[in-house]
Amino acid sequence: MSTHTDHILVVDDDRDIRQMVGDYLLRNGLRVSLAADGREMKATLDTADIDLVVLDVMMPGEDGLSLCRNLRAGRHRAVPVLLLTARDDETDRIIGLEMGADDYLTKPFSSRELLARINAVLRRTRMLPPNLQVSEASRLIGFGDWRLDTTARHLLDTADTAYPLSGAEFRLLRVFIDHPQQVLSRDQLLNLTQGRDADVFDRSIDLLVSRLRQRLGDGAREQTYIKTVRSEGYVFSQPVVLIGEGA
Repeated sequence: MSTHTDHILVVDDDRDIRQMVGDYLLRNGLRVSLAADGREMKATLDTADIDLVVLDVMMPGEDGLSLCRNLRAGRHRAVPVLLLTARDDETDRIIGLEMGADDYLTKPFSSRELLARINAVLRRTRMLPPNLQVSEASRLIGFGDWRLDTTARHLLDTADTAYPLSGAEFRLLRVFIDHPQQVLSRDQLLNLTQGRDADVFDRSIDLLVSRLRQRLGDGAREQTYIKTVRSEGYVFSQPVVLIGEGA
């Protein structure tokens, strides 16, 4: 019985950093592919089974934030992304997470920390039981009085009026849709939507759930879509139906 060896794609225009990271990951038992830019990244993703992308933000031409956004909109959207940023800029980190990155690391970094973060992201992506992955199989997904267009990333009501979602709202709704009628803890939701562990004082996921409830028309008392499970987390209580097959 063969065991799976995780395949990491390192994308960085700095040849020395790219090679250093690749050599270290190889020495620690991972498979590695290297890319100098977005074109090489896309070519590798199309020809190899990649488990995680380490993606530098500051690159000439199409930068890492743009590549991450496009990756999340394409057929490789489920591949985890760890961003490398050259400066400790909170704006870059927030934008990166909004674009769909699973974690970030600020340069200069230690190879040991990078490896630890890669392993943590891979664990998080595999921490839940098998789910429906319905948003990978269909462009339109129905639940209650709403449909979600997974390509345009907006909600449609019964009158076909479109309601755009922020990146964070879309990712949270997708997590709920992929795990309907399963109780998800705050830690799980934060890990799956923002790629980080929860701090004891972190209430950002509660604020995001509140924003998504407002989008869906859930009231404080009548929670039709996202119900609070006391001391446990939240559950998406509506059945999910595939409406249109994706291309």
